[in-house]
Amino acid sequence: MSIFTNIKLIAMDVDGVLTDGSIIMSSTGEEMKAFSVHDGVGIKLAHLSGMTTAVITGRSSSVVVKRAKELGINEIYQDVADKELALEDLLEKYQLKDYQVAYIGDDLNDLKVMRRVGLKIATLNAVREIKDIADFITEFEGGKGAVRDAINAILEKKGVLADAINKYCSLK
Repeated sequence: MSIFTNIKLIAMDVDGVLTDGSIIMSSTGEEMKAFSVHDGVGIKLAHLSGMTTAVITGRSSSVVVKRAKELGINEIYQDVADKELALEDLLEKYQLKDYQVAYIGDDLNDLKVMRRVGLKIATLNAVREIKDIADFITEFEGGKGAVRDAINAILEKKGVLADAINKYCSLK
């Protein structure tokens, strides 16, 4: 059985995963981020397949909350110094085991949590240490379709991608 087929929850970092890692600030201190619509569709496909999604980020941003809510992301953890604690909370809340979680990361602050989960996914732009432990490396960089690529791979290995796409298309 593939490690992909056990996955029930997909957790991910924000900066460098859902975004390209750039932090844009206006002169008034307002923070702006750019997100890929492709990643948004991927998250919706995951939900249509019965998957749970979560973001775990070391920063705090109202922009992240707004985008996560738009996409229906189930859990939002911000300002997290130790992402493993957020993972523990998710495991308890959803009654899951480590091997049932996929995590998409790109930098050293994702290393500890990635070592725990069943499916370790690195974005194309991830640092070497993350790529070295990854089970799957996306073909796209963070903020440019990496999340969609990862979700497509999971759903394809589970044999539910075509069904999710059909469900998505019937919503439009």
